[in-house]
Amino acid sequence: MFGAYYSPAHCCAPWANAAVRAQADTQRPVPIYVNMHVITPRYDLQALRAQIPLLADTIPLNNCSQAPLTTVARAAANRFLDDWNRHGMDWDAWISEVERARRVFATLINADVDEIAVMSSVSHATSAVASALQFTPARNVVVASGAEFPTVGQVWLAQERRGASVRWVPVVDGAVPANGYAPAIDERTVIVSAAHAYYQNGAIQDIAAITQRAHEHGALCFVDAYQSLGVIPVDVKATTIDFLASGTLKYLMGTPGIAFLYVRRALIERLEPTVTGWFGRVNPYAFSATTLDWAATAARFDGGTPPLLPAYISRASIELLCALGIDAVHEYTQQLSRLLVQGAEQRGLVVHGRGLSAPKTPSTAIVCVDAHAVEAALRKRNIIVSARGPAIRLAPHGYNTPTEIEVALDALVDVINA
Repeated sequence: MFGAYYSPAHCCAPWANAAVRAQADTQRPVPIYVNMHVITPRYDLQALRAQIPLLADTIPLNNCSQAPLTTVARAAANRFLDDWNRHGMDWDAWISEVERARRVFATLINADVDEIAVMSSVSHATSAVASALQFTPARNVVVASGAEFPTVGQVWLAQERRGASVRWVPVVDGAVPANGYAPAIDERTVIVSAAHAYYQNGAIQDIAAITQRAHEHGALCFVDAYQSLGVIPVDVKATTIDFLASGTLKYLMGTPGIAFLYVRRALIERLEPTVTGWFGRVNPYAFSATTLDWAATAARFDGGTPPLLPAYISRASIELLCALGIDAVHEYTQQLSRLLVQGAEQRGLVVHGRGLSAPKTPSTAIVCVDAHAVEAALRKRNIIVSARGPAIRLAPHGYNTPTEIEVALDALVDVINA
């Protein structure tokens, strides 16, 4: 067992305010030792934690669903609100901030800024991509996996009215098998849809290998990276993927209401999405309702009025993570993930999926009878987790500590056994 001595009595302690115990980590200098193994990030953990007020009395482990508010994000929101209050309308400044957000997202994934569209959600992004595809009798198959978040799968199913045929790659033991796509992709495939990480348990797919397989058969590849960006480095040039979509409210520590879409430059000019809006035009300010032209960049996938306030928050949040170093965050959160899985198994909890035997994000799902009831019970103990289907998800980020994971696992056992 790691950390403090574990016993059934220890497990069933009444954690009225579990975060108080976890705060002990902020009172000691890093590195933190767990069973003589150093668990320490390559950045100032205490300085990062100081920017998250929620940590004063709460343990947030729900980053697979919604990250906590940082002082950086709040200050960015206030900049927009103060400007709005002071000027009434400051359109040029607001649009400039959207462009900054576009640029910082491009940097995050090693794309060029002209390959990034600004969307309202991943649903919006997926729908825009789908609307730009042609489904012909000779090539009409969409290959998607059972690991897709429902919105993505539903968008592809909606294309069946336009002649598409969706072919599903099943999830086996909580993950899509590495060779699962091979028999599904053929010369009739238009596009392969692959979630970078399974929303249920964080299992990661090899998007470079999937893309290569798709390209070998003349198909495109769309990646939903919502559950991975922020804790898993992604390089769109190295993977050669064609499309990547993600919002910012999860591991990117931003807010709902905005998403970004990467479109590989070589594809841009041949795609004309019918899910569109006035900011997808060559000159949005021409205000010509009778003209339908297309921006020369991925901005042709932009929709209507941009998400202004979310752009302020998202830019600041992504810059915060980039300042820490995504590689450093990945390294540290993988250590936290190992502690989480090992601690769960040592406590007799059942981990959903393959646990540590396959690549994963920090998100770990624990099988339980009534996940929503467990989520509510832990919330009363100031521990925030996320229920999803038959499991409760614990998803640490780069600001969490080993002690917080231990406290949360003890409380989880207590709640499940109650």
